[in-house]
Parts: sequence; structure tokens; C-alpha cells
Amino acid sequence: MMLSWKQWILLSLIGCLGDELLLRGPVFVREPSSTMVPVGSEDKRVTLNCEARGNPSPHYRWQLNGSDLDLSGGHRYTLRGGDLVVAGPSRERDAGTYQCFATNSLGTIVSREARLQFAYLENLKTTQRSAVSVREGQGVVLLCGPPPHAGELSYAWIFNEYPSFVEEDSRRFISQETGHLYIAKVEPSDVGNYTCLVSSVVTAARVLGSPTPLVLRADGVMGEYEPKIEVQFPETLPAAKGATVRLECFALGNPVPRISWRRGDGRPFPGKVTLRKFSAVLEVPSFQQEDAGPYECVAENARGRNVARGRLTYYAKPHWVQLIKDVETAVGDSLHWPCRASGKPRPSYRWLKNGEALVLEARTQIENGALTVANLSVADSGMFQCVAENKHGRVYSGAELKVLASAPDFSRTPMRKLVRAQVGSEVGLDCRPRAAPRALASWKRGAVTVQDDGRISFSQDGGLRIANVTKADTGTYTCFAENQFGRANGSTHLLVTEPTRITVAPSNLDVSVGESVVLPCQVRHDPLLDIVFTWYFNGAPADFRKDGSHVEKAGGSSSGDLMIRNIQLQHSGKYECVVQSGVDSVSSAADLVVRGSPGPPEHVAVEEVTDTTAQLSWKEGTDNHSPVTSYSVQARTPFSVGWQTAATVPEVIDGKTRTATVVALNPWVEYEFRVVASNTIGGGEPSLPSEKVRTEEAAPDVPPSEVSGGGGSRSELVITWDPVPEELQNGEGFGYVVAFRPLGVSTWIQTVVTSPDAPRYVFRNESIVPFSPYEVKVGVYNNKGEGPFSPVARVFSAEEEPTAAPSQVSANSLSSSEIEVSWNAVPWKLSNGRLLGYEVRYWSGAEEGSSRRVTVAAGRTSARLRGLNSRQEYHAAVRAYNSAGAGPFSATVNATTRKTPPSQPPGNVVWNATDRKVLLRWERVRAMENESEVTGYKVYYRASGQDHAQVLSTNETSAELLLPVREGYVVQVRATTQGGDGASSEPVRIPRIPGLDARGSTSTMAKVHPVSSCLPMVLLCVLRALWW
Repeated sequence: MMLSWKQWILLSLIGCLGDELLLRGPVFVREPSSTMVPVGSEDKRVTLNCEARGNPSPHYRWQLNGSDLDLSGGHRYTLRGGDLVVAGPSRERDAGTYQCFATNSLGTIVSREARLQFAYLENLKTTQRSAVSVREGQGVVLLCGPPPHAGELSYAWIFNEYPSFVEEDSRRFISQETGHLYIAKVEPSDVGNYTCLVSSVVTAARVLGSPTPLVLRADGVMGEYEPKIEVQFPETLPAAKGATVRLECFALGNPVPRISWRRGDGRPFPGKVTLRKFSAVLEVPSFQQEDAGPYECVAENARGRNVARGRLTYYAKPHWVQLIKDVETAVGDSLHWPCRASGKPRPSYRWLKNGEALVLEARTQIENGALTVANLSVADSGMFQCVAENKHGRVYSGAELKVLASAPDFSRTPMRKLVRAQVGSEVGLDCRPRAAPRALASWKRGAVTVQDDGRISFSQDGGLRIANVTKADTGTYTCFAENQFGRANGSTHLLVTEPTRITVAPSNLDVSVGESVVLPCQVRHDPLLDIVFTWYFNGAPADFRKDGSHVEKAGGSSSGDLMIRNIQLQHSGKYECVVQSGVDSVSSAADLVVRGSPGPPEHVAVEEVTDTTAQLSWKEGTDNHSPVTSYSVQARTPFSVGWQTAATVPEVIDGKTRTATVVALNPWVEYEFRVVASNTIGGGEPSLPSEKVRTEEAAPDVPPSEVSGGGGSRSELVITWDPVPEELQNGEGFGYVVAFRPLGVSTWIQTVVTSPDAPRYVFRNESIVPFSPYEVKVGVYNNKGEGPFSPVARVFSAEEEPTAAPSQVSANSLSSSEIEVSWNAVPWKLSNGRLLGYEVRYWSGAEEGSSRRVTVAAGRTSARLRGLNSRQEYHAAVRAYNSAGAGPFSATVNATTRKTPPSQPPGNVVWNATDRKVLLRWERVRAMENESEVTGYKVYYRASGQDHAQVLSTNETSAELLLPVREGYVVQVRATTQGGDGASSEPVRIPRIPGLDARGSTSTMAKVHPVSSCLPMVLLCVLRALWW
């Protein structure tokens, strides 16, 4: 094929720059849209958008009504990028249809059409209107013809004066199609002046018509008459796809007509249809083809009905079904470029090339929108657009046609440097250089031309295929590609290796939970290849990081063994070892069965309940690969501690049984049951609990325990017992039957205690002899009957309180805060029962009303009163008491507490120690006038580190302590008086004696020799009459 010099230059340019500059024809990013602006916008600007991408960057031009706009000189039209800016837009000069053209070195595209319109609203005629005279009850129409305008209008009516607007209802309607006001039935309140108000939706301008007076005639009221439809839609109304369609219908009549709608074909309205303005307007949003058809408006009242009919027809602007796409092909090829759009009516097609109508010729045809071009040349390259149009609109689809002419080139589709294949396989070597037209290919192995011999074949795209590859096929293969524009070659090296084979494959295993296993996977492979082991578990790659505590890989370069430690049920499944090399892949799989204790049984149900039994059924859970050998039943009540094993029939439930009877249940108790399955591995998880059930009632069978009694007040017999637990009461209405009789009497006295929680019963009768023996027993009952009695117990009636007071009562002051009260025991008789003790009541001065009390046990005949005030007289009286109460008080005795002991401690305690003894000496304590006289001293001493101190009493101001061992001591001294012990001296710390004589005092030794730990020791103390 011969090319012109221009085509050769273009071909060379594409060959040189194709890899570095990606040339692209223009493609629209934004296209202009139709717009409407108000008249009188001369001081404003209108912008029509246009933007395209491409390489090189496109430049732009515009057309108005098919003629190019001059964008070079004036200031009215300017370009901002690709946008057209119209300054001071004028209706006379600038209204019309605009299109944008975008061009670069690869071609031109044209935008969709955009209309620039100017909205305006002229004034209504202001000539005076004649009055409209009607009778009451008659219908009327007040006219409002629209003035000259452009753009959508809206209508309203003013009643008498602004801003009093006519409100629409079932009687009054304003048509937005005609602007007229319709009053179905005139009433006296309608009389007045009516003015039509017309507004522009675009400009917001408003104009008023002349007022129209409405007056009533004086010749009577209009009678009833059938509806007369005054507002109705056209017989045929075209509606665009996706538009919102509004149909108006209103009728005059007396009474006021009711408006309803229906489809003429009987089909129901879809849910999107709405009625507005008291049903006078039918609105169909997003109109679709199925919404087309006959529509009827029905107006009816008591006098009759009338129907208006019309048809909505469907139309659709063209919309794309198949856009054209960029095509890159070679010179000499043929082109079939499909382009399809949908619309109603059916669209027609035309094609543009570089913004101009495509000239059809013998090799260029358009059929059903598709463009066909035969024997392509480089000159056919350019920007093409398919235009689909009908009477409602048109759409554009653009794409680029590149017709290539180039020599073979491997730079962008290089051949693989190395191809691996295993012995016996089939291998393909690709040879796909970029070339236009397609290049012819030939092959050489080294310097030898490769021939088609059956085992070796050539594919249509120039590739080489070798079947049943052998080691001898290893070598370097070169592909030579050639077309009329040149020649090129590329090479690839074929490496033939031995196949990979698994030598030790994983085998099926059957193990128990807790064991450890190894799944082997060992291979033999070609030493020239690296291999990778991958394990799959149930078809998915095994995640060793997620289960690292159980699963890990083991083995060397030729082994991919899988080790599973402490195997669990979730490890059961199919394991597959996949071994991959650069040439082949082999795999082997094995099933691992893990046997474990059974899963929980399912659907545990209680079939039947009696007072002591429950019939259970359940379904088998998972056996975890080990058959169930037995089942056990557990029960729980609100009174049990957790779940307890229940007795069943059969006693041993084998693994094939799914029912059992639980026995030995308590009547009238709420139970839950669960079942546990076991196999040779062990016991499994328990089932979910059954629903709670309550056993039936029965007569009680357990009497109360610990029946006893005694005590109480005079003439009482007290009987006690431990209440029967709720779980043993066996039913509602539970209570006790208390029976008793005097010892030796044969007849029982019985009474009923109705409270199930009662622990005692008290029988009161003046005839009861104090502290006399009775036989008692306690039985049980409920609504089902009586139960057994407890064993007979012997109890005594209430004792008689003491009748005599203690004698020989005396009080003796022991110190400044203590007094001891003594007495002789009261005489006792059998009716008094058991003496519990004595009560001592005491008080000071005249405060008998706020007396205090102490008690002592029956065996004692004295009591100490402590915590008393010093030098104060106290009064005391004593009486005996038992369980029946207290006896009379004794005569009152008095005693006065002694003075307080001296507050001054012994001072200047000094010591002298040898290895065998310690000599102590201190200053005499002299009591003050209000303190007790000193009668002697107490020396408290203890080994260092011990808490217990020993005491040495003396009448002197010195003491001698014999020390059998050499340890440290702590010594304190107190004065003794009849009022008690005085204040203690400061602690004297005597250190461990190292062997020489030592001496010290409280003032010196308190600061030295810390207290040390010491062993227990025996101190022998001797009071010496003389000191030094």
C-alpha cells in the first residue's frame, strides 16, 4: 500500500514520540446546558460551560444558530478556558442555540446543543371590566388570560384588597393552565372584587389585571343542577419520560360536585400518584411508559354526574444504549463501529468526523446506527461522533479512531527472558510485538530454523508451541517479526526440568483429643528449582499464626511436614499439602479424624411429671467420631447447691437410649434437668437445661426434727422444733399438728399451727403445774393429707419464778472504783425449775431510777461492781432469776469507794547490778490529802523482748532481784493503796551485764542500750531489809 509523504511523516512522528507522549483526542468533561435569563439583564453576564481534556490540550470555538461566533475582537463574547461568557446578554442578539467545538491535532468534537432563552412578563390589559352578575347557587368562571411572556407562570387571585387572597377548596379552584378562577357554587360571601395576579417563576415579576366585580342577582336562588366540567385536560397529552405530569379537572354544580379519578382501562393507579387541591389535580411523578393510557375525571353530585376523558401518550428523548468507544486498528483493516440509542419515536442516526458531517461513500456506510469503513488508511484517523435524534431531542457520543501503521516493535511487549517447563509437558512461547498491520513471525533455535513437525506448531498470533517437552528442547528461541514497514526480533530461553514428585505423602489418621501427630509431606524435585510448601485446611490456607500453640511446620528443604500438638476437635478435617515450583505444582491430601468426648445432647424435654418422677427425652448431639456409650441425668432445684446427679430408671442409660425416668424426686418442687453423654474418651459437656417443671403435690412424709421445749412464763408449755424445709413440704397448705399430754396421761391434746415457717407453739393454761413433765410430738399436713409425727419428746412446763430473796447480803469497798457484793444462795424447790443466776442492781446517792445491773451465773454468790467513782456511796440489792422470771430483791446494802491512789509515781529509781543480782531503790511516794495512803509497792519486771511481767510486792522503797542468767530487763515500780495501785514509774532498762559491776538510773539508762531479744528466764527475787 502506497502512503503519501504526509502520512509517512505522521507515521515517523508517532513512532518516535508514541512511547513518551500519549496523544489523546479531545473528550468533553463539561458541556453547555440550556439556560433562561430574565430580560433586562444587560448589566450581568451569562456563562455557557465547555471543558475538554486531551493531549495536546484542545482549543475552542463556538457557534450560535449554526454560525461561528467572532471571539477575537469585541467585548461581548469572551472565552474563559473553554467557557463562553456573554456580557450584557440581549434577547434580540443572543437568544438561540449554542454549540461548543473542541479541537487538537487529533481532531474535533462538537458539544450538545444549548438554548439561551430570555424570560419576560408583559403587563395585563388594564381596561375596566364589567361586573359579573350571578344568582346564589350558580357557578361562575372569572377569566384571566396570560399576557405576552416567556418562562413558566403561576396564578393567584386577590379578593377585594391585597393581601387577601382567594383560598382554594372544594368550591373554588384556580387553574395553573389558564389562570381562570372557578367557583362551583356562588355564596353571598363571595360577593366582591376579584383581581388576577400573574407571577413569573423565573424573574419573580408580578402583574395585576383589572378588578372584576362579582354581584348577586336579585331574581332568586339557583336551583340544584348536575355537574358541568369546566376545567379538563386535553384529549391527547404527550408526556416526557421522567417528567411530572399534572392533570386538572374542576366542575361547576349545585350541590358542589365531588371530583374523583380513574384510569379508562380499569388498571389501578400506582402508589406514586397523588391528588392535590381537593382532588382537582392528579399528579403523576417520574412518568414512565406504563403510565401512558386513558384517564378519566368524574364529577358528581346529588343531581347527576359527568365525565371528562383524555389520554396521556409517552415520548422519550434519545438515550444511549451503546456508546461508541475508542478504536485502535491497523491500516488495511475494516471497521465496524456499533452505536445504539433508545427513544420514542425511534431515533435516527448520523455521524460526524472532526465536527463535520461524515461524507458517505462506497467504503463508508451507516446501517442501524453502526458505522462501517473498509480498507482503512491513516487518513481515516480522527474524532468521530454518533448523533441519535428524534423530534424531542438529540444526544452525542464521541470517540477516537486511530489507524496505525508501524514496523514490529518488542519494546512495549518484550518476550520473557526465561520460560521453565517440566519434562513431558506442553509449553508455549509468545511472540507479540506491536505492529500495524500484524507482523508475520518465524522462529529459530540458536541458528537453526524451527519447523512445524507436529510436536512443534505455530499459533495464529505468531507464538510457538512445543508438546511432550524433553531435556533436548532446552535452548534459546528467537522470534523474527516482519511487515511492510520493517522487521524486529526477540528471544527467550527455555529451561526444561524434571517434574516434582511427592515421595512421602500425608495419610489418613484417626486420633483422640490431646494426642500429637505429624502429617508428612516430602518431595523429590529438580535441583535447579526452588520449592514452596503450602498447607490447606478444609480448602482454605492454614493460618499457623492464629493456631501457633498447636500447629507448626517441620522438616528441611525437601520436607514440609505438619506437626499438630495437643490436638483438639477443631483440628478434624481435610489437610492438603501443596508443593509449588517455578514450573509445576503437586499436592496430596489426607483426612484427619479427631475423636473426643461427645457434644451436649440436644432438645432435652420433660414429657410427663408425677409427684416423685419425671419422664425425660432428648436427642443425640455430636458424637465427635466416638459413639456415645452412656448417658447420665442431672437435676437442679432452687434449694440444691448446683447440679446433682439424679437417680433414673433404667439405672444405667446406654448410648442408644434417648429416654429415661428420673425417680426419687420431692413432690411440689420446681426442677430443671440436663443430660450428659459419655463415650470411651470421657464425659462430654452437659446439655442446655430443660424447661422448669414442678412435680405434683403429695401428702408430706417428713416430720419436723429437733422437737423440744421448756421455759416460758408461768402457766405455759413451750414446744419447739426445726421447721420442715420448703423442698420437703410436698405441697401447698403445709402446716404442723402439735400433740402433747402430761406424763402418764393416755389422751393427747392436739392443735394446728398453719404457718410452715413456725418453729414453736406455746400452750397457756392456769391449770399447768410449774415445771411438770409433758410428752410432746409434732406432725405435718398439707392439702393432700397428713404426714407422720416426730418421735415423742419429754419437755417441762414453765418454771415458777423464785419466791425468796437472797439473804446475808453485804457490800465491801475494794478500791476507789470497785465494790464487791456478797450474799447467801436462795433456798430452792422443784417447782422453781433450774436457777439461771443472780442479778445485782446498784446506784449511787439518790439515783435509784437510773440504776445499773450486772448478772452472774447460778453457782456464784458474789459480784464485783467496776468502773465506779471514788469516794462515793453506792447502794446495791440482789435477786435470783430463772426462765420464768426474777424473784424479789434483797434488802439494800451500802458501801463507799475509797480514795484514788496517788497520781505521783515512784521517782529516782536507781539500780546496781552484779553478775548474779540487781538491787533497786526509789524515792517514797507521799499521798495528797484526797488520795489513799501508800501501804506498799509493787515491782513489775520482765525480760527484754517479752510482754508478760512478774510482780514483787514490798513495804519498803528497795528490792533485790536474783538473776540466774545474764540478760537485759525492764523494771517499773508502782505504789499500792487501799484505793488501788498508783501511777507507774518510767521503765528502767537494765542492759545485759558483760561481767563487771554496773549501775544506773531512770535518767541515764533510758537513753542507752536498746532492748534486745532474750530467752525465757527464771527470776528469784528476795526482799532485803537493808540497803547498803
